[in-house]
Amino acid sequence: MDSVHSDRPTDRTDRTDRTDPAHPAGRTEDPDGTVLALKILVAGGFGVGKTTLVGAVSEIRPLRTEERLTEAGRGVDDLDGVERKSTTTVAMDFGRITIREGLAVYLFGTPGQDRFWFLWDELAQGALGAVVLADTRRLTDCFPAVDFFEHRGIPFVVAVNRFAGTREFGPDEVARALDLDVGTPVLLCDARRRSSGKEVLINLVEHAGRVRAARLLADVAPAG
Repeated sequence: MDSVHSDRPTDRTDRTDRTDPAHPAGRTEDPDGTVLALKILVAGGFGVGKTTLVGAVSEIRPLRTEERLTEAGRGVDDLDGVERKSTTTVAMDFGRITIREGLAVYLFGTPGQDRFWFLWDELAQGALGAVVLADTRRLTDCFPAVDFFEHRGIPFVVAVNRFAGTREFGPDEVARALDLDVGTPVLLCDARRRSSGKEVLINLVEHAGRVRAARLLADVAPAG
């Protein structure tokens, strides 16, 4: 039986940790003190569906910073598997969704191409966690995002965007192919559907809560 496979690089480049997930990051209150607001990043490779996901779940008109792909970028942007893509995010996407009464999520979609990675550090400031979107046709495109969040200790989930006409792989297969840390959730989703995207965000918030609770317990546990 065929299996999804991707040799994840072992020589991961270390970067300066500028985010402390142990701090109550990504949380603010409105002036009246009634709304808890969380900041979440949506990351992943080029053409994986980040802009689509943010637009699908946002209850406000999403902010987009897209530019049309041109012939000049053909030697830079790999369009293998996403030949119909005509635009690309050059700064970020932004949207907002209310998960439940009193809990709002602000979504920041990151640019996918490596020439825009310098923006990731700034976007990650104060983030509660991240969604890493994956396309099993181009799974290696996930490595930079996975490494980025692992090195900084930022909780994340991997959401496999199911594209029409492609073979589906189970979450366990994807987790093994990406060499994810034990406990990192892998979900299947359709980035075009609001209900599917919302379910991914709920899973991330719950996962980030578990990670934070475990870190707090580890901090107070007696030595030895």
